[in-house]
Order: sequence, then C-alpha cells, then structure tokens
Amino acid sequence: MFKFLHAADIHLDSPMHKLEIYEGAPAGELREAARRAFENLIELAITEEVAFLVISGDLYDGDWKDYNTGLYFVSQMRKLREADIPVFIIAGNHDAASRITKSLRLPEGVHLFPSDKPHTVHLQNFDVAIHGQSFASPAVRTNLALKYPPPAKNCFNIGMLHTCVTGREGHEPYAPCKIEDLRSKAYDYWALGHVHQREIFSEDPLVVFPGNIQGRHARETGPKGCMLVEVEDSGKPKASFRALDVARWFTLEIEAAPAETGYDVLDLIREGLENLLENNAGLPLVVRIRVFGDSRAHDDLASNTERWTSEIRSAAIDISGGLVWIEKVKLETDLPVSLKSLKSSSGPVGELLAYIDEVGNDPDQLRSLGGVLEDLDKKLPRELKEGKEALALSDPDWLGDLLNKVRPMLIRRLLKKEDAA
Repeated sequence: MFKFLHAADIHLDSPMHKLEIYEGAPAGELREAARRAFENLIELAITEEVAFLVISGDLYDGDWKDYNTGLYFVSQMRKLREADIPVFIIAGNHDAASRITKSLRLPEGVHLFPSDKPHTVHLQNFDVAIHGQSFASPAVRTNLALKYPPPAKNCFNIGMLHTCVTGREGHEPYAPCKIEDLRSKAYDYWALGHVHQREIFSEDPLVVFPGNIQGRHARETGPKGCMLVEVEDSGKPKASFRALDVARWFTLEIEAAPAETGYDVLDLIREGLENLLENNAGLPLVVRIRVFGDSRAHDDLASNTERWTSEIRSAAIDISGGLVWIEKVKLETDLPVSLKSLKSSSGPVGELLAYIDEVGNDPDQLRSLGGVLEDLDKKLPRELKEGKEALALSDPDWLGDLLNKVRPMLIRRLLKKEDAA
C-alpha cells in the first residue's frame, strides 16, 4: 500500500480578488492566504508520509512579479526533498511555458512534464507510472488526452491533465475531452486540474478534480484543499478530501418570508453566521449575504439599505470577534403582495406602477426626468455628488435604479392609506 497527494490550481501569490476596494476588508490578513494554504499542503504530505505529490496545473497565477515567488516555491520543495517526497507537476493555462517569463532551475526531486507531448515517469519503488503533459500556451483548445500513451504494464497508472473535460461553468474550455477518452486509456487514476470546484467525476476509474487549495473570491466558496489517495495492495485507489485553506468564502442565503421587521431579518442572519462559525473550525470567513423573498420586512429594508447593511456588518463583528467579514449584502426582498396583480389593476396603485415601469424602461423619459431635475442638481452640495453614494440626477441609469428602489416604498405607503380609508 502507498499514499499520494493530488492538488491543483495552487495559484501561488494570487491576491484575494477586489478585497482592497471594500472599506474594512481584511486584505492584509488574507494577502498571504495562498502561501499559507500551500504550506499546509507541504505539511500534510510530510505528516501523512506520502510517496509523492502531484500538482495538476496552475501552480502559479501567471507571470511572477519578481523572483520571490520562485524562491518561495524552492524553499517549500526543499522540505519535501528532505522528507524524500518527489513532486510531479504539469503547467496549466496560468503557468504555461509562454506565460512565465522568469524562471529558476527546479530543485532536485521536482519534475515538470514537458509541453511537446505526453511523457511518462516511472517510480520503481512503488510500481507507479505517471503520465502528463504541460500546456505550451495559455489557451490550449485541443484534446490532449487522445495522445496519452497506453498504461504501463504491472504499474499503477496515473494520468495528469489540466482540462475542463466536457466543460464547466465559469471555466475556459481548455484541453476539452470526454470521459470516454479518459476511460479508454485504462489508467487507475486521473489527476485533473483547472476546475476550482472539487468533484469526483468518475468512480471507475477514479477521475478527480480536487479544486483549488484556497478560495479567492465569492464564487469559490466552501472548504478548499487536496485529495489524499490511498492505494491498496490490490491496486484499488480511494480518495478522501483534506482541507488546506486558511480562510473561507461563503454565500449565506436568507429567506425573509417569516420576518416581520428588519430586526427579525437580522436575527435570521445572526443565526446563519453562528452556524457558519460553528462548522468551520474558527477559520476567518468572508461572507456574501443574500436576503430574498416576499416579506413584511421589505419596507424596513428597502427604506434604508445602507443602515441595514451596517447593522448586518455590526452583528458579524459582534458574534465573531472579527472572524467574519461581510463582503457584500444583497437585499432582494419584495412586498408580500402580488405586484403583478396590482400592476394589472385599474386603480391608482396600478396606474402608478405602470407609469413607473414606463419611465424606468424608457431612456428618453429618464433623460427628460434628468432635465427636470437639472436645477436641483446644480444646488446640491459637493459632498452629495462625490463618492460611492453620490447623487447622479443627470444619469439615466442612476435614475432608473432609484425608481426601482423607491417603487416598493411608495406602494406600501399607498396600500396602507387605502386600507385606512
């Protein structure tokens, strides 16, 4: 029996995307997240006493800014060499030979597969054959799997490939192939890379995307890490996930239907955040919150979105002691009445809705509205016309967005007056 680690999409020195644009974001604490997750990978390899480590592409995040990235990588490889753990790497689209302009000689014990064609390396101590091919350019559109060699006899055969397979949402269609192409090679394990979401694509043979080792933005949610693969004496592999990330991204979906007030929504959010903290071992969490559904709390939320966003951020600080940072709040609730039926009604509320929709969907009418507000725009103090929350009375897009925000408040107030009458 032997064990090996399968990792991919390390993206060394990749930044946390766009955190720096948000006030209060923990950009400093998260800047080194990719390196710290990589160090966890190295530590896991040594602790588990694995036979070898395979990295299936995108070790780097593109061209190095300077040589520090390469020097850091060499320092980590030295630890594995001292533990007698060899490393096998294929270059992906982010670290293709034509993209990395700086380079350092790879340390002993690290093998980078060439990009001209698939090559095979034999590990005699374990009767293992590893087959792989690097990307020669950032955009490889051909099916590389077709040219991989037949399995080596009397060996455990591993295929390393950076690919989208049949395609994955949010990922470029690089080195596309079909699962039948992989199965036809009769390998025992396919170590794939490129797709950042962990997935066991096939059980027989095992075809695995381990995902990336550290989430970097709001679309890379949940635990991130690598696969520990144990190969029994029978030659059958078993893969299990091992988390490596040092900070996690989540999207917290809150159904607001039960809520009567904004504070009720806040309680639901607090409960959701507490569950995330409990289930993620004290790691720093970056959370995007989406509140949705028809709710009586809609009027509270829509009337002062800035206030409720700040209330949510405050609650996150209070319950987590700074471990949770709210990346974005999306308040997408609606009134607990059918706007569709109101819109089709012949009463004043229906007429108002129809008029708001007519103006909001007509750029010419929005520009005309901006002209009507021109005198008011000139009188606004400078501080109201600058920054992220600036009033842009002459901008048709801004006015259209404003109408969408104002409409539910107007409807609620008119409905209340009709009920009272």
